[in-house]
Amino acid sequence: MSKGTALIVGVGPGLGLALAEAFARDGHPVALFGRDADRLGKQATELTGQGFVAAAYRADAGDPEDLRTALGRAVDDLGAPEVLVYNAAVMRADTPTGLDAAAWAQALAVNVTGAVVAARTVLPLLRDGRGSLLFTGGGFALQPSPEYTTMSAGKAALRAYVQALHADQHGSDVHVSTVTVAGNIGGEDPRFAPDLLAAAYLDLHHQPKDQWQAELVYA
Repeated sequence: MSKGTALIVGVGPGLGLALAEAFARDGHPVALFGRDADRLGKQATELTGQGFVAAAYRADAGDPEDLRTALGRAVDDLGAPEVLVYNAAVMRADTPTGLDAAAWAQALAVNVTGAVVAARTVLPLLRDGRGSLLFTGGGFALQPSPEYTTMSAGKAALRAYVQALHADQHGSDVHVSTVTVAGNIGGEDPRFAPDLLAAAYLDLHHQPKDQWQAELVYA
């Protein structure tokens, strides 16, 4: 039986690409979303060259209408989704007293609002009403940093949203979970290699229903 599309929002050269590769190897058509159209196109071409079904879609996760439109195009092109992975984030150093309102709003638009838009867009489109909505969280949600204020606040808000959505979907066939990555992705610690992290997302998608969880703390 064929598998539904995996929609990967926030594909860069690290975890995002590893996620696309993992779900492609698992037999899913994959849609890659990001702001760099040239890089995305090359990544999708590399996947199709390996025999996978993949397509690239330029989208700004901080622009609700742009994101909704791109997700809709991907579903039209590749078929009903089975997986959404929201991996988009604004990662920059900032302090509690060094932020202006515009920078704050722009960061939260990507870190939180984009996740809400993606979830609300994809939920009614899931094939046969079942699938996984997975979100990339971060250790700053658990231990906020004064040097990464918007990331800390954004990941904390995302964590709360995903846990609320998980409870909202209880009893359905939709697995909602956040992967709280408590470490430096692609850093010196081999446990945080992008391919190993991506495997954890895939494992969540394949989890038996009686083991579904609102959060995986990856530490």
